Amino acid sequence: MSTDEVIDGWEAAWSGKDPAAFAAVCTHDIHYEDPFTGEPLEGPAELGRHAARMWAAFPDARMERTGERLQKGPFVAAPCKLLATHKEALEGLPATNRFVVVHCVFYCEMDDDRLLRVRAFFDRYDAAVQLGILPGRGTLGEKALLVLRGFGLRAGRG
Repeated sequence: MSTDEVIDGWEAAWSGKDPAAFAAVCTHDIHYEDPFTGEPLEGPAELGRHAARMWAAFPDARMERTGERLQKGPFVAAPCKLLATHKEALEGLPATNRFVVVHCVFYCEMDDDRLLRVRAFFDRYDAAVQLGILPGRGTLGEKALLVLRGFGLRAGRG
């Protein structure tokens, strides 16, 4: 498979709601990380379980390419976006029924014609704002949240 075919397959796996689909484009020992994993995931089965949690909360989730893929040797940067509606509870967060668009870049290392390592970069805060969980940047709500966290109000220095 060409690199584009592998990345197309990767995006199709995220869109296809089949946890086993990752095995077709990943090595047996793929190493995967994103802002929600906490610890790196190892292997297509673990990755499939991670994706299944997302599909349960966002049943209409789909991944779309957003730009040119950049490749140098075995490394590939693949920009895309996730489009989805939050229809079911997710780890204690009730469904918001809000539609989100989360732009992402997958930074990948290839091993021949399979993905060996993948790290996803996206703005977790922006996703929470779109879901209505956190206030938008620069808003009064954000300032109030920062005050509650101990930031923002400082006594004048004199």
